[in-house]
Amino acid sequence: MYPPGPLFQRGEDRCQQNIDDGSAQAMRACNDLGYAAAVLLRKNYNVKLRDYQTEFCSEADMFRELEEYQPDMVMISVTNTTIFDDIKISNRIKEKTNAVMVLKGAIFYDPEQAMLDLLDLSKVDYLIGGEVDFAIDLIADYEFHNKGNIEDVDNILYKDADGNIKRTPFHVWGQDLDGQPFPARQLMNNALYTRPDTDEPMATIQTSRGCPSNCIFCLSPEISGKKVRFRSPQNVMDEMTECYEKFGIRNFFFKADTFTINAQWVKELCTLIINSPLHNKIAFTANSRVRPLAKETLVLMKEAGCFTIAFGFESGSDDTLTKVHKGATVAENIQACAWSKEAGLTVWGFFVIGFPWETKEHIMETKKLIFQMKPDFIEITLALPFYGTPLYNMCKEDNLLAQSVLGSDFFHSSMKGTKYLSMEELLKLRRNILLQYYLRPSYIFKKMGECITHPKIFLNYCKYGIKLVVNLFK
Repeated sequence: MYPPGPLFQRGEDRCQQNIDDGSAQAMRACNDLGYAAAVLLRKNYNVKLRDYQTEFCSEADMFRELEEYQPDMVMISVTNTTIFDDIKISNRIKEKTNAVMVLKGAIFYDPEQAMLDLLDLSKVDYLIGGEVDFAIDLIADYEFHNKGNIEDVDNILYKDADGNIKRTPFHVWGQDLDGQPFPARQLMNNALYTRPDTDEPMATIQTSRGCPSNCIFCLSPEISGKKVRFRSPQNVMDEMTECYEKFGIRNFFFKADTFTINAQWVKELCTLIINSPLHNKIAFTANSRVRPLAKETLVLMKEAGCFTIAFGFESGSDDTLTKVHKGATVAENIQACAWSKEAGLTVWGFFVIGFPWETKEHIMETKKLIFQMKPDFIEITLALPFYGTPLYNMCKEDNLLAQSVLGSDFFHSSMKGTKYLSMEELLKLRRNILLQYYLRPSYIFKKMGECITHPKIFLNYCKYGIKLVVNLFK
């Protein structure tokens, strides 16, 4: 389950975005729950899947269903931000049901003991820090059929007979992604997860796992490994076909840390789509890095049905890009955005401000880049030092942590600020850039023109615009 509470991208282990406080983010499908359910169903377990947060259910609704279902095991997907509330809910479930309690989340990937000591784990039985579909069924087999050894389940923490927390080997990843079942969408409420502009159902399809980059703020290489593990293009195509034929879903988010990292793989997938009955019937969006990237890849993606591409541009300062180990330059940011627009793609730009060394000049360089590239949509987040990242160690050494990083998110950072800017100054700079960008008359009239024949899209743009202004002045 996703428990009742604020909207968070709980299934996005490396980037659990706060949807309520973001500018134009929509909730993505609960694939982590879907994968967990699928591997359990494959072994003939009876499974109930519930996304209480996205359905805006109350705790009373949750406990009523738990009373009816009487589960033997409950798995909760947690976030760094909501962890304290998630554990309170978990503890109450344990008291009422005596179910085996499993918490799954990036926060538990090979965690330091000092962080675990901050949490009340007295009523929790297992913590999954790695990829859930390679662990949850093995935990169930061990618990309910006395099958296997719990020490052999990688990337988890468990309690021994004396109640002591033990950990199994981390930094071990399953290789056969094609062998994993597709997420159990028959158990999901697929109508909850939609394209932000059209409100049509959108499925998330994870095309690969792992990232070879070294960005100092990102958990992905830690959680999923630095070697990219690809699914075969045909396997991805099969999942798209199932979504279209069985669930009537024609919009897709291709989840990958960098979808375009292997141009040949992208070409094979796009060629399959173009030569399939789905061509011109489906649409998709994907994330990319600005390097490696070829314009020909973007053109082919557009032909296959891509309508939006998102880049983590991060900064308009080459100094910052170098220090965060982004492996890209401002010039490459500009080129990637230009190529995408030339290919006819809408561009989403993600930026981060507030790294320890940043001055106002660094952030003004980012502002300058934003207004120069003119992405269709932008989001600016605050640097967030997750446990386990080099950024966390850097902030700790520089005494820039105002509080525990637990309970923080990209809009409510645990940092005091940078060495040169207070958190209040950073928030003001973020607010001013977003307002100046989105409230430009040229931007507003351009977006109105794009959706003049699509009233639904126009209304959604208005909704997100109002949300943005309200959030910035909370």
